[in-house]
Amino acid sequence: MSKDVVITGMGVITSIGQSIEEFKFSLKQGKCGINYLSQNYVPQISVKIGAEIHGLSFESALNNYRSGINDEIIAKALSIGKRSTLPIQGSIISAIESWKSAELFEKAIPGERIGLIVCGHNTTNHYRYNLYEKFSKDPEYLSPRYALQYLDTDQIGTLSCVLDIHGDGSLAGGASASGNVGIIKGLQLIRSGEVDACLVAGVLADLSPMELQGYYNIGAMTGGKYSNNPTLACRPFDEEHEGFVYGQASGCLVLESSESAKKRGIPVLARLLGGAIVLDGNNLSNPNEQGEIRAMSLALKKSGINFDEIDYINAHGTSSPLGDKTELIAIREVFKEHSQNIWINSTKGLTGHCLYSAGLIEAIAVILQMQEQFIHPNKNLLNPIDTSFRFCGSELQQTEIKTALSNSFGFGGINTCLILKKE
Repeated sequence: MSKDVVITGMGVITSIGQSIEEFKFSLKQGKCGINYLSQNYVPQISVKIGAEIHGLSFESALNNYRSGINDEIIAKALSIGKRSTLPIQGSIISAIESWKSAELFEKAIPGERIGLIVCGHNTTNHYRYNLYEKFSKDPEYLSPRYALQYLDTDQIGTLSCVLDIHGDGSLAGGASASGNVGIIKGLQLIRSGEVDACLVAGVLADLSPMELQGYYNIGAMTGGKYSNNPTLACRPFDEEHEGFVYGQASGCLVLESSESAKKRGIPVLARLLGGAIVLDGNNLSNPNEQGEIRAMSLALKKSGINFDEIDYINAHGTSSPLGDKTELIAIREVFKEHSQNIWINSTKGLTGHCLYSAGLIEAIAVILQMQEQFIHPNKNLLNPIDTSFRFCGSELQQTEIKTALSNSFGFGGINTCLILKKE
Protein backbone atom coordinates (compact mmCIF):
# COMPACT_ATOMS: atom_id res chain seq x y z
CA MET A 1 0.00 0.00 0.00
CA SER A 2 1.44 3.37 -0.99
CA LYS A 3 2.18 5.89 1.72
CA ASP A 4 0.10 9.03 2.16
CA VAL A 5 2.28 12.08 1.59
CA VAL A 6 1.76 15.42 3.28
CA ILE A 7 3.44 18.81 3.22
CA THR A 8 4.84 19.91 6.56
CA GLY A 9 7.17 22.80 5.70
CA MET A 10 7.38 25.74 3.28
CA GLY A 11 9.93 28.47 2.58
CA VAL A 12 10.11 31.14 -0.09
CA ILE A 13 12.05 34.10 -1.48
CA THR A 14 10.31 36.01 -4.29
CA SER A 15 10.05 39.48 -5.80
CA ILE A 16 6.83 40.02 -3.80
CA GLY A 17 7.88 38.54 -0.46
CA GLN A 18 11.01 37.23 1.23
CA SER A 19 9.22 34.86 3.61
CA ILE A 20 6.00 32.84 3.65
CA GLU A 21 4.19 35.55 5.62
CA GLU A 22 5.30 38.34 3.26
CA PHE A 23 4.44 36.24 0.22
CA LYS A 24 0.96 35.46 1.58
CA PHE A 25 0.29 39.15 2.28
CA SER A 26 1.35 40.09 -1.25
CA LEU A 27 -0.85 37.40 -2.81
CA LYS A 28 -3.85 38.79 -0.95
CA GLN A 29 -3.02 42.31 -2.05
CA GLY A 30 -2.41 41.31 -5.65
CA LYS A 31 1.04 42.89 -5.44
CA CYS A 32 3.04 42.72 -8.67
CA GLY A 33 6.83 42.33 -8.48
CA ILE A 34 7.53 43.23 -12.12
CA ASN A 35 9.61 46.33 -12.85
CA TYR A 36 12.53 47.48 -14.99
CA LEU A 37 15.61 45.25 -14.82
CA SER A 38 18.20 46.68 -12.48
CA GLN A 39 21.17 46.04 -14.77
CA ASN A 40 21.93 47.74 -18.08
CA TYR A 41 23.72 45.24 -20.26
CA VAL A 42 26.37 45.99 -22.86
CA PRO A 43 25.50 45.33 -25.60
CA GLN A 44 21.89 46.28 -24.90
CA ILE A 45 19.31 43.51 -25.09
CA SER A 46 15.64 43.62 -26.08
CA VAL A 47 14.37 42.56 -22.64
CA LYS A 48 13.94 45.49 -20.25
CA ILE A 49 11.61 44.18 -17.53
CA GLY A 50 11.42 41.35 -15.01
CA ALA A 51 10.38 40.41 -11.49
CA GLU A 52 13.75 40.56 -9.73
CA ILE A 53 14.44 40.07 -6.04
CA HIS A 54 15.59 43.36 -4.52
CA GLY A 55 17.03 44.26 -1.14
CA LEU A 56 17.92 40.73 -0.10
CA SER A 57 20.48 40.57 2.71
CA PHE A 58 21.64 36.99 3.08
CA GLU A 59 22.90 37.44 6.64
CA SER A 60 19.84 39.36 7.83
CA ALA A 61 17.50 36.81 6.26
CA LEU A 62 19.24 33.96 8.07
CA ASN A 63 19.20 35.84 11.35
CA ASN A 64 15.41 36.10 11.07
CA TYR A 65 15.27 32.32 11.61
CA ARG A 66 18.01 32.07 14.25
CA SER A 67 15.64 31.54 17.19
CA GLY A 68 15.45 27.86 18.07
CA ILE A 69 18.23 26.87 15.66
CA ASN A 70 21.65 25.65 16.74
CA ASP A 71 24.23 28.42 16.26
CA GLU A 72 26.51 25.96 14.44
CA ILE A 73 23.90 25.50 11.69
CA ILE A 74 23.57 29.25 11.15
CA ALA A 75 27.36 29.65 11.20
CA LYS A 76 27.76 26.88 8.61
CA ALA A 77 25.07 28.41 6.38
CA LEU A 78 26.69 31.85 6.61
CA SER A 79 30.16 30.47 5.89
CA ILE A 80 29.01 28.66 2.76
CA GLY A 81 26.49 31.22 1.55
CA LYS A 82 28.73 34.28 1.76
CA ARG A 83 31.03 32.72 -0.85
CA SER A 84 28.19 31.52 -3.07
CA THR A 85 25.96 32.77 -5.86
CA LEU A 86 22.51 34.37 -5.50
CA PRO A 87 20.72 31.11 -6.45
CA ILE A 88 22.60 29.23 -3.70
CA GLN A 89 21.81 31.94 -1.16
CA GLY A 90 18.14 31.86 -2.11
CA SER A 91 18.03 28.09 -1.71
CA ILE A 92 19.68 28.21 1.72
CA ILE A 93 17.26 30.84 3.04
CA SER A 94 14.09 29.19 1.73
CA ALA A 95 15.31 25.73 2.82
CA ILE A 96 15.96 26.90 6.37
CA GLU A 97 12.54 28.57 6.53
CA SER A 98 10.89 25.34 5.32
CA TRP A 99 12.95 23.24 7.78
CA LYS A 100 11.90 25.50 10.64
CA SER A 101 8.27 25.42 9.45
CA ALA A 102 8.38 21.60 9.54
CA GLU A 103 9.89 21.70 13.07
CA LEU A 104 12.81 19.61 11.88
CA PHE A 105 15.30 21.53 14.00
CA GLU A 106 13.41 20.54 17.18
CA LYS A 107 11.83 17.22 16.17
CA ALA A 108 14.47 15.82 13.88
CA ILE A 109 14.34 12.89 11.49
CA PRO A 110 17.60 10.94 11.04
CA GLY A 111 19.53 12.39 8.10
CA GLU A 112 19.69 8.98 6.42
CA ARG A 113 15.88 8.99 6.20
CA ILE A 114 15.64 12.39 4.49
CA GLY A 115 15.92 12.88 0.73
CA LEU A 116 16.77 15.96 -1.33
CA ILE A 117 15.49 16.92 -4.78
CA VAL A 118 16.88 20.11 -6.33
CA CYS A 119 14.72 21.45 -9.16
CA GLY A 120 16.48 23.17 -12.05
CA HIS A 121 19.32 22.93 -14.55
CA ASN A 122 21.75 25.34 -16.20
CA THR A 123 21.40 27.41 -13.04
CA THR A 124 24.83 29.05 -13.10
CA ASN A 125 24.74 30.79 -16.48
CA HIS A 126 24.83 34.35 -15.13
CA TYR A 127 27.62 33.42 -12.71
CA ARG A 128 29.73 32.13 -15.62
CA TYR A 129 28.80 35.02 -17.91
CA ASN A 130 30.03 37.54 -15.33
CA LEU A 131 33.36 35.74 -14.96
CA TYR A 132 34.20 35.47 -18.63
CA GLU A 133 35.54 38.98 -19.29
CA LYS A 134 38.15 38.73 -16.53
CA PHE A 135 38.92 35.13 -17.44
CA SER A 136 39.58 36.08 -21.07
CA LYS A 137 42.18 38.60 -19.89
CA ASP A 138 43.84 36.40 -17.28
CA PRO A 139 42.75 32.75 -16.91
CA GLU A 140 44.63 32.50 -13.61
CA TYR A 141 42.07 34.90 -12.15
CA LEU A 142 39.58 32.04 -12.04
CA SER A 143 38.93 30.87 -8.48
CA PRO A 144 39.56 27.17 -7.75
CA ARG A 145 35.99 27.08 -6.36
CA TYR A 146 34.68 27.59 -9.91
CA ALA A 147 35.14 23.87 -10.56
CA LEU A 148 32.50 23.22 -7.86
CA GLN A 149 30.30 26.28 -8.15
CA TYR A 150 29.54 26.10 -11.87
CA LEU A 151 27.92 22.69 -11.36
CA ASP A 152 24.19 22.48 -10.60
CA THR A 153 25.11 19.80 -8.06
CA ASP A 154 26.61 22.55 -5.89
CA GLN A 155 23.00 23.07 -4.78
CA ILE A 156 22.79 19.44 -3.59
CA GLY A 157 26.12 19.61 -1.79
CA THR A 158 25.30 22.91 -0.09
CA LEU A 159 21.81 22.04 1.14
CA SER A 160 22.79 18.54 2.27
CA CYS A 161 25.74 20.02 4.16
CA VAL A 162 23.78 22.80 5.87
CA LEU A 163 20.83 20.59 6.86
CA ASP A 164 22.68 17.30 7.42
CA ILE A 165 20.73 15.38 4.77
CA HIS A 166 22.17 11.92 4.01
CA GLY A 167 19.42 10.09 2.13
CA ASP A 168 18.70 9.87 -1.59
CA GLY A 169 19.46 13.06 -3.52
CA SER A 170 19.37 14.24 -7.13
CA LEU A 171 18.63 17.03 -9.58
CA ALA A 172 15.25 17.26 -11.33
CA GLY A 173 15.35 19.07 -14.66
CA GLY A 174 12.24 19.78 -16.66
CA ALA A 175 12.65 23.31 -18.03
CA SER A 176 9.73 25.42 -16.72
CA ALA A 177 8.18 22.26 -15.26
CA SER A 178 11.23 21.49 -13.09
CA GLY A 179 9.49 22.43 -9.84
CA ASN A 180 6.59 20.05 -10.39
CA VAL A 181 8.95 17.34 -11.64
CA GLY A 182 10.91 17.63 -8.38
CA ILE A 183 7.78 17.50 -6.22
CA ILE A 184 6.60 14.37 -8.03
CA LYS A 185 10.01 12.72 -7.66
CA GLY A 186 9.98 13.53 -3.93
CA LEU A 187 6.50 12.02 -3.68
CA GLN A 188 7.77 8.86 -5.38
CA LEU A 189 10.77 8.62 -3.03
CA ILE A 190 8.56 8.72 0.04
CA ARG A 191 5.97 6.33 -1.35
CA SER A 192 8.69 3.85 -2.25
CA GLY A 193 9.88 3.82 1.37
CA GLU A 194 13.37 5.09 0.49
CA VAL A 195 12.94 8.08 2.81
CA ASP A 196 10.50 9.37 5.41
CA ALA A 197 10.77 12.99 4.30
CA CYS A 198 12.17 14.92 1.35
CA LEU A 199 13.25 18.52 0.90
CA VAL A 200 12.28 19.75 -2.58
CA ALA A 201 14.12 22.95 -3.53
CA GLY A 202 13.30 25.12 -6.53
CA VAL A 203 16.37 27.03 -7.74
CA LEU A 204 16.23 30.76 -8.45
CA ALA A 205 16.74 31.37 -12.19
CA ASP A 206 19.53 33.96 -12.41
CA LEU A 207 19.57 34.35 -16.19
CA SER A 208 22.38 35.98 -18.13
CA PRO A 209 21.53 38.50 -20.90
CA MET A 210 22.11 35.72 -23.44
CA GLU A 211 19.23 33.60 -22.07
CA LEU A 212 16.98 36.65 -21.80
CA GLN A 213 17.65 37.60 -25.42
CA GLY A 214 17.25 33.98 -26.49
CA TYR A 215 13.76 33.76 -24.97
CA TYR A 216 12.88 37.04 -26.68
CA ASN A 217 14.21 35.86 -30.05
CA ILE A 218 12.15 32.68 -29.92
CA GLY A 219 9.03 34.78 -29.32
CA ALA A 220 8.34 33.48 -25.80
CA MET A 221 9.08 36.65 -23.81
CA THR A 222 7.10 39.87 -23.86
CA GLY A 223 8.74 43.10 -24.95
CA GLY A 224 6.15 45.10 -26.82
CA LYS A 225 3.17 47.16 -25.79
CA TYR A 226 3.76 47.23 -22.05
CA SER A 227 7.56 47.44 -21.98
CA ASN A 228 7.21 51.01 -20.67
CA ASN A 229 4.64 50.02 -18.05
CA PRO A 230 6.11 46.91 -16.40
CA THR A 231 3.36 46.12 -13.89
CA LEU A 232 0.88 45.72 -16.75
CA ALA A 233 3.08 43.49 -18.91
CA CYS A 234 2.20 40.03 -17.54
CA ARG A 235 -1.40 39.29 -18.55
CA PRO A 236 -2.28 35.58 -18.32
CA PHE A 237 -5.48 34.76 -20.23
CA ASP A 238 -6.04 38.40 -21.22
CA GLU A 239 -6.68 39.47 -24.82
CA GLU A 240 -3.53 41.61 -24.73
CA HIS A 241 -1.10 38.93 -23.54
CA GLU A 242 2.21 39.00 -25.43
CA GLY A 243 4.53 36.51 -23.75
CA PHE A 244 6.02 35.68 -20.37
CA VAL A 245 7.90 37.98 -18.01
CA TYR A 246 11.07 36.69 -16.32
CA GLY A 247 10.79 36.21 -12.56
CA GLN A 248 13.25 35.35 -9.79
CA ALA A 249 12.29 33.14 -6.86
CA SER A 250 13.48 30.32 -4.67
CA GLY A 251 10.98 28.00 -3.00
CA CYS A 252 11.19 24.90 -0.83
CA LEU A 253 8.72 22.31 0.40
CA VAL A 254 9.19 19.58 2.99
CA LEU A 255 7.28 16.49 1.90
CA GLU A 256 6.76 13.80 4.53
CA SER A 257 4.90 10.55 4.97
CA SER A 258 1.77 11.04 7.04
CA GLU A 259 3.05 8.37 9.45
CA SER A 260 6.25 10.33 10.05
CA ALA A 261 4.38 13.61 10.57
CA LYS A 262 2.00 11.93 13.00
CA LYS A 263 4.87 10.31 14.88
CA ARG A 264 6.61 13.68 15.23
CA GLY A 265 3.34 15.33 16.30
CA ILE A 266 3.50 18.26 13.90
CA PRO A 267 0.84 20.16 11.93
CA VAL A 268 0.13 19.19 8.32
CA LEU A 269 -0.13 22.10 5.87
CA ALA A 270 -1.74 20.16 3.00
CA ARG A 271 -1.94 16.73 1.43
CA LEU A 272 -0.18 15.86 -1.81
CA LEU A 273 -2.58 13.39 -3.40
CA GLY A 274 -0.62 12.75 -6.58
CA GLY A 275 0.96 14.05 -9.72
CA ALA A 276 1.86 13.13 -13.27
CA ILE A 277 4.64 13.77 -15.79
CA VAL A 278 3.78 13.25 -19.46
CA LEU A 279 6.01 13.81 -22.50
CA ASP A 280 4.87 14.99 -25.92
CA GLY A 281 7.79 13.49 -27.83
CA ASN A 282 8.61 17.01 -29.01
CA ASN A 283 11.93 18.87 -28.76
CA LEU A 284 10.48 22.31 -29.56
CA SER A 285 8.84 25.04 -27.47
CA ASN A 286 5.25 24.75 -28.64
CA PRO A 287 2.57 23.50 -26.22
CA ASN A 288 0.50 20.43 -27.00
CA GLU A 289 -3.08 20.16 -25.79
CA GLN A 290 -3.07 16.35 -25.89
CA GLY A 291 -0.03 16.22 -23.59
CA GLU A 292 -1.65 18.67 -21.19
CA ILE A 293 -4.90 16.68 -21.25
CA ARG A 294 -3.04 13.45 -20.48
CA ALA A 295 -1.07 15.06 -17.63
CA MET A 296 -4.19 16.39 -15.90
CA SER A 297 -6.20 13.22 -16.50
CA LEU A 298 -3.41 10.97 -15.23
CA ALA A 299 -2.82 13.14 -12.14
CA LEU A 300 -6.52 12.88 -11.26
CA LYS A 301 -6.47 9.11 -11.80
CA LYS A 302 -3.34 8.62 -9.69
CA SER A 303 -4.86 10.77 -6.94
CA GLY A 304 -8.05 8.71 -6.88
CA ILE A 305 -10.41 11.64 -7.35
CA ASN A 306 -13.02 12.63 -9.91
CA PHE A 307 -12.66 15.72 -12.09
CA ASP A 308 -15.70 17.34 -10.43
CA GLU A 309 -13.92 17.37 -7.05
CA ILE A 310 -11.46 20.05 -8.26
CA ASP A 311 -12.58 23.54 -7.24
CA TYR A 312 -9.44 25.54 -8.10
CA ILE A 313 -6.73 25.43 -10.78
CA ASN A 314 -3.45 27.29 -10.49
CA ALA A 315 -2.78 27.43 -14.20
CA HIS A 316 0.57 27.36 -15.94
CA GLY A 317 -0.74 30.59 -17.49
CA THR A 318 2.44 32.29 -18.69
CA SER A 319 0.75 35.14 -20.62
CA SER A 320 1.80 33.54 -23.92
CA PRO A 321 -1.06 33.71 -26.46
CA LEU A 322 -0.60 30.16 -27.76
CA GLY A 323 0.18 28.71 -24.33
CA ASP A 324 -2.82 30.30 -22.60
CA LYS A 325 -5.21 29.26 -25.38
CA THR A 326 -3.89 25.67 -25.43
CA GLU A 327 -4.20 25.27 -21.66
CA LEU A 328 -7.83 26.39 -21.67
CA ILE A 329 -8.67 23.94 -24.46
CA ALA A 330 -7.06 21.16 -22.40
CA ILE A 331 -8.88 22.19 -19.20
CA ARG A 332 -12.26 22.18 -20.98
CA GLU A 333 -11.56 18.73 -22.43
CA VAL A 334 -10.65 17.27 -19.02
CA PHE A 335 -13.30 18.98 -16.89
CA LYS A 336 -16.17 19.24 -19.40
CA GLU A 337 -19.04 21.38 -18.11
CA HIS A 338 -17.46 21.47 -14.62
CA SER A 339 -14.75 23.78 -16.02
CA GLN A 340 -17.25 26.64 -15.61
CA ASN A 341 -17.34 26.05 -11.84
CA ILE A 342 -13.59 25.96 -11.18
CA TRP A 343 -11.77 29.09 -10.02
CA ILE A 344 -8.71 29.73 -12.20
CA ASN A 345 -5.80 32.10 -11.74
CA SER A 346 -2.07 32.29 -12.50
CA THR A 347 0.49 33.31 -9.89
CA LYS A 348 2.82 34.35 -12.72
CA GLY A 349 0.74 37.51 -13.13
CA LEU A 350 2.27 38.67 -9.83
CA THR A 351 5.68 36.95 -9.66
CA GLY A 352 6.54 36.67 -13.33
CA HIS A 353 7.56 33.28 -14.68
CA CYS A 354 10.03 31.85 -12.16
CA LEU A 355 11.09 29.04 -14.53
CA TYR A 356 12.85 26.26 -12.55
CA SER A 357 11.14 27.18 -9.26
CA ALA A 358 7.73 28.03 -10.76
CA GLY A 359 6.12 24.75 -9.69
CA LEU A 360 7.33 25.18 -6.12
CA ILE A 361 6.24 28.82 -5.88
CA GLU A 362 2.82 28.02 -7.30
CA ALA A 363 2.32 24.96 -5.05
CA ILE A 364 3.08 27.21 -2.08
CA ALA A 365 0.59 29.78 -3.40
CA VAL A 366 -2.05 27.03 -3.68
CA ILE A 367 -1.48 25.89 -0.10
CA LEU A 368 -1.64 29.43 1.28
CA GLN A 369 -4.90 30.07 -0.58
CA MET A 370 -6.32 26.81 0.79
CA GLN A 371 -5.36 27.73 4.33
CA GLU A 372 -6.67 31.29 4.16
CA GLN A 373 -9.70 30.59 1.91
CA PHE A 374 -9.02 33.05 -0.88
CA ILE A 375 -8.16 33.21 -4.59
CA HIS A 376 -5.47 35.77 -5.28
CA PRO A 377 -6.13 38.49 -7.90
CA ASN A 378 -4.88 38.68 -11.46
CA LYS A 379 -4.77 42.45 -11.70
CA ASN A 380 -4.20 42.53 -15.46
CA LEU A 381 -6.96 40.13 -16.47
CA LEU A 382 -9.38 42.72 -17.88
CA ASN A 383 -10.57 41.09 -21.10
CA PRO A 384 -10.43 37.27 -20.82
CA ILE A 385 -9.74 35.36 -24.01
CA ASP A 386 -12.62 33.04 -23.08
CA THR A 387 -15.42 34.32 -20.85
CA SER A 388 -16.88 30.87 -20.19
CA PHE A 389 -14.22 30.14 -17.54
CA ARG A 390 -14.38 31.27 -13.91
CA PHE A 391 -11.28 33.46 -13.79
CA CYS A 392 -10.31 35.47 -10.78
CA GLY A 393 -9.88 39.01 -12.05
CA SER A 394 -8.49 42.15 -10.46
CA GLU A 395 -10.03 41.57 -7.02
CA LEU A 396 -9.37 38.87 -4.42
CA GLN A 397 -12.13 36.28 -4.09
CA GLN A 398 -12.94 34.86 -0.67
CA THR A 399 -13.84 31.19 -1.06
CA GLU A 400 -13.03 27.76 0.32
CA ILE A 401 -10.67 25.54 -1.68
CA LYS A 402 -10.83 21.85 -0.81
CA THR A 403 -8.99 20.23 -3.71
CA ALA A 404 -6.75 22.00 -6.21
CA LEU A 405 -4.79 21.25 -9.36
CA SER A 406 -1.53 22.99 -10.30
CA ASN A 407 -0.08 22.83 -13.83
CA SER A 408 3.48 23.35 -15.06
CA PHE A 409 4.52 22.82 -18.67
CA GLY A 410 8.07 23.02 -20.04
CA PHE A 411 9.83 23.40 -23.38
CA GLY A 412 10.60 20.06 -24.94
CA GLY A 413 7.07 18.74 -24.40
CA ILE A 414 7.25 18.24 -20.62
CA ASN A 415 3.75 18.35 -19.08
CA THR A 416 3.23 18.09 -15.33
CA CYS A 417 0.30 18.33 -12.96
CA LEU A 418 -0.11 18.17 -9.16
CA ILE A 419 -3.22 17.49 -7.06
CA LEU A 420 -3.28 19.07 -3.59
CA LYS A 421 -5.94 18.70 -0.89
CA LYS A 422 -6.71 20.89 2.07
CA GLU A 423 -5.86 19.31 5.42
